[in-house]
Amino acid sequence: MATIDRPTPGLPVAWHVSSRSGNGDGNCVEAGPVLDGSGRFAVRDSKDRSGPTLIFSTTGWAAFLTHLRANRLT
Repeated sequence: MATIDRPTPGLPVAWHVSSRSGNGDGNCVEAGPVLDGSGRFAVRDSKDRSGPTLIFSTTGWAAFLTHLRANRLT
């Protein structure tokens, strides 16, 4: 579904902070499309921006969101 990559300097991502971040519990996530025409999406921990990044394919991202919205992720 996703690969885990070390951040690539210069990887163009339009990062967006989750609307559920910032509620004080320390669970802060950023996600956004990779701006290289590949259709991939990236996700990272906003407290550790130099840490690992999940890279989803277009279909993997769609499947992840479907399961997330259906509350099937635990």
